[in-house]
Amino acid sequence: MHVTALLLVLTATLGANDVDYSTAISQALGGTEPQQMMSLYLDRDTTANIEARKVRYEALKTPEEIAAYQTAMRAFFVENLGGFPERTPLNAQVLGGGDGEGFRYERIIYESRPQFYVTALLFLPTTAGPYPGVIMPCGHTPEGKGGTDSYQWVAILLARHGIATLIYDPIGQGERALYRNEDGSSEVGSTAEHTLLDVGAILTGTSIAQYRIWDGMRGIDYLQSRPEIDGERIGATGISGGGTLTSYLMALDDRVDVAAPTCFITSMEWLVPNMGPQDGEQNTYGQLKYGMEHADFIHMRAPKPTLLLTTTRDAFHISGAWDSFREAKRLFTRLGYPERIELIEADDVHTYSLRLREGMVSWMQRWLLGVDGPVREGETVSLTPEEYLCTPEGQVYRIEGAKSVIDYNVARGAQLVEGRTKFWSENDWDTTLAKVREVAVIRPMSELPPVTRTAISEGEENGRTAYYLLLNTDDGIALPTKVLMPVQAGADTAVHLIFPGEGLSECDALFAAHPEKDNPAHAFIFVALRGTGLTQSQKYASGGWNHVGSDFQDIFRAYLNARSYVGMRTEEILQIVAHFRADPDVGDAMPLFLYATGEATVPALHAAALAPDTINSTTLVRGIPSWEAVVAAPRATGQLVNAVHNALTWYDLPNLVASLPEGKVMQVEMAVPLF
Repeated sequence: MHVTALLLVLTATLGANDVDYSTAISQALGGTEPQQMMSLYLDRDTTANIEARKVRYEALKTPEEIAAYQTAMRAFFVENLGGFPERTPLNAQVLGGGDGEGFRYERIIYESRPQFYVTALLFLPTTAGPYPGVIMPCGHTPEGKGGTDSYQWVAILLARHGIATLIYDPIGQGERALYRNEDGSSEVGSTAEHTLLDVGAILTGTSIAQYRIWDGMRGIDYLQSRPEIDGERIGATGISGGGTLTSYLMALDDRVDVAAPTCFITSMEWLVPNMGPQDGEQNTYGQLKYGMEHADFIHMRAPKPTLLLTTTRDAFHISGAWDSFREAKRLFTRLGYPERIELIEADDVHTYSLRLREGMVSWMQRWLLGVDGPVREGETVSLTPEEYLCTPEGQVYRIEGAKSVIDYNVARGAQLVEGRTKFWSENDWDTTLAKVREVAVIRPMSELPPVTRTAISEGEENGRTAYYLLLNTDDGIALPTKVLMPVQAGADTAVHLIFPGEGLSECDALFAAHPEKDNPAHAFIFVALRGTGLTQSQKYASGGWNHVGSDFQDIFRAYLNARSYVGMRTEEILQIVAHFRADPDVGDAMPLFLYATGEATVPALHAAALAPDTINSTTLVRGIPSWEAVVAAPRATGQLVNAVHNALTWYDLPNLVASLPEGKVMQVEMAVPLF
């Protein structure tokens, strides 16, 4: 056996000049920096899906068409959140309170789920009720409900104008931060904590957004349980991450009569390619593919009164806010209620500024109290921590028996085991693996585009001819590749296809440790999959985000477009296997072995299971043993990239191993990495 044709495949376009991979990638992609490759590649999907959504929106002309659109959009939203749990007793406790100038307040703890504690402040007017009630989720501040101008001052102003307000701590903030340093401060930051907790939710078919929305819905339940509050007059407002939750609550909970999301509503068309996707709860699986824009959070509640509170210099760009407002204004007008949708733009940065607070309260008065006119705030004194903390140690997880998102993710995962086991035991491999393809979004090898090459240079390494090139698996994708070819093939010639999880920087170490490195007839091909090594974004490589992934925004770009990194990388491995198997001298006869490390192991396992006849064996090193283990690990790090939405309903990684003959997969040093 010899490898003449294989050599020709690799050397057909080689040049003599020595070019580094970074420069070569940039040249191959028309000037794109390697770390931007995945963002620009995935934003093509974003643009195409947004354009398709515009066509769908423009077809909505009649109230009947709009109603059908609202129903379909809500159904999609709820389904991809994973539905909602049953309502259980709130077991609400009033832990004390006090009086301020023109308002009263109470410290509250309620259970949105059993032993899942929500800490809150209820601000009440000093006059006799019943009053309307406003639910107010907080944005991403460490102190949560204890924040001043954007939180307490908003609630105090509402209470002074006859409207009760419940502010509650979000998961990961205030008295509900799971990851804390010894001094009590957040170890990873609230946005990173939301996203770390989202990994287990994604794998079990829900979302951290589902947990956070349910906290708010149960907060409305609590408002309605109070005799001094009129449960038929409910509003919602909140800034930033609280604006996100306000948007979700107003879209999904019919009890929210009046809404004022603040410093959140822009447009996905602007946000995703520019600012980039944000933390876990702001991304719903398949949102862009289905066509759910920011404007749709308003559309889903039309024609209920909705005020968009925006700022000129907000990171959630004002241009996108106006685009969403104009679209919503048109839809409300088609329904005959143009006066029920308005926008205030304050010349400010990302904050619930004075004019926004006053404008919001004026809006709430109009629709909840039937009172029109300007509102002026006056001097406000905030509560101190001693006044607003609900728990003795400022931490709900020190309450005996308290449960966290991780506990509920694990419990949901345990509920999925029986159905998953039954599915695999009652169906043949073709059926089960077809479901794997569907869930992870992996096309058959026959449907994948052929691989092309861009040559860089050649040399000599370890007694072999070394070729440095890029493999192009799709338009806009260039994979750094190093090939070590034997000088002369022999009867035991084999190809080792190696996918290092950290990119080509691992090549030398992996070759040095390989048991066949001294066999002169063996070829070694090292390929850095998309989003590894040079092509991995490093935008968020520090702080708590390093536990989520420096490229979390690109992972969510895929997620929003109903794709997964596992699926894309699996397809890529299958393409590369097919590329080399297509060589006539390699064909089906020459042994081809896969070897993967780190985050390349999950897609390599998928490829092995989906193409068992083309791969002789697969070795996985330092990968995760199962998704179930990831869900159960409170401090799992770097696993967002390995998460496939709702995977554990249908399969886990050991199912893929079991689908292969014994000895086809070898696993070495498998463990969930922890921080």
